[in-house]
Amino acid sequence: MSVQLFANVLIGLALVAFLAYRQATWQYLDPARIWRMPLVMGAVGLVVLAQTKAAITTADIVFLGIEALVTIAIGLTMGAITRFRIVGTPDGRGRTMQSRTGWLGASLWIVLIVVRIGLDVLGGHLGAHLLTSTGTILLALALNRAARAVVIDQRIPRGTGTTGARDGRGMMVR
Repeated sequence: MSVQLFANVLIGLALVAFLAYRQATWQYLDPARIWRMPLVMGAVGLVVLAQTKAAITTADIVFLGIEALVTIAIGLTMGAITRFRIVGTPDGRGRTMQSRTGWLGASLWIVLIVVRIGLDVLGGHLGAHLLTSTGTILLALALNRAARAVVIDQRIPRGTGTTGARDGRGMMVR
């Protein structure tokens, strides 16, 4: 195992563990911030990918496309299963809305990892070596978070903002 591959695995596992934890626990939701992580990861991923000296092959493009489709589908699913709730006590920023996907969302991260590793191994045997790049991993995670953000942005109970006014359906909104 090369040092870069080992570093990629460690970075990927740490990021996925962090995101899985956040999926499983109630987190204060700030509609203006749901796009921050995908934009930052995407920008960093593009910069890192631009520095990659590997030649891009047809196999790379096919496997990157498959990975993008799977990643986006999982992100859309995560957004669709997100639950919202209003808490009585605002946090330090005045937010009272929280969200989470629960353990189902966390388990989708495991599915994402398994699919990614499978594509990595199969793609490596078929000549697609760009999949192991840190930039590609960050772009895949950015696509996942962006797909989730698109759905959540559409599902946030309107009229609640960050102040926490109820929408008439009780505390839990699906």
